[in-house]
Amino acid sequence: MFTTLRHDMRAVFDRDPAARSKLEVMLTYPGLHAIWLHRLAHWLWRKNLKLLGRAVSQTSRFLTGIEIHPGATIGPGFFIDHGMGVVIGETAEVGANVTMYHGVTLGGVSWQKGKRHPTIGDSVVLGAGAKVLGPISVGDHSRIGANSVVVKDTPAESVVVGVPGRMRRRDDSLQASDPERDLQHNVMPDATADALKAFSDRMMALEAEIMDLRSFHANGNGHLGPPPPEWTPDKYLGPFGI
Repeated sequence: MFTTLRHDMRAVFDRDPAARSKLEVMLTYPGLHAIWLHRLAHWLWRKNLKLLGRAVSQTSRFLTGIEIHPGATIGPGFFIDHGMGVVIGETAEVGANVTMYHGVTLGGVSWQKGKRHPTIGDSVVLGAGAKVLGPISVGDHSRIGANSVVVKDTPAESVVVGVPGRMRRRDDSLQASDPERDLQHNVMPDATADALKAFSDRMMALEAEIMDLRSFHANGNGHLGPPPPEWTPDKYLGPFGI
């Protein structure tokens, strides 16, 4: 138990450059308070002292603004930065060395008893406001972008962004061998922009093929009929233009 608590303390210094001393961290970091109180609540829960465990959990929620159900399983080295608004459900499982920012929810999508909350692998980073919902798995060393909504299993070494979350394998610039990159949420792919670019590239390729066909027929090898009128915004969009 004490080894785990020391690991939790060390995680703060490893991942928060604002941490200056052990005393400051112990007295003023609500994320650390919430984790330590959860470990007590979880121990009571496993000893079948469920009401007392819930009481400790609610006290932690009141003091820190972080709600962790005492039934949730959390590995060592868990770090919650700021933490206000974090919610972790009863059957959630969180691996070792996970980093979580404020507003994250590990929630359920069913009222049925049993496993209904996510399983988070080791060394995962969950950006501010991310929602991971249902009995899904997020693979080791994955990154969940800020405000993303994840409702499907995510393989290891993935990056997930958007609503709903779109997955992509981590590239060389996001590898776990450089942990500081995990904190840079501005270094994230834009799946929507990439899809639009691919669509635009395909349209340009098709237009080029059509122009080649027109040139072929214009040289007397065939006939496609008169060319289409020149495109103008007013013709297709009316008085609104572009």
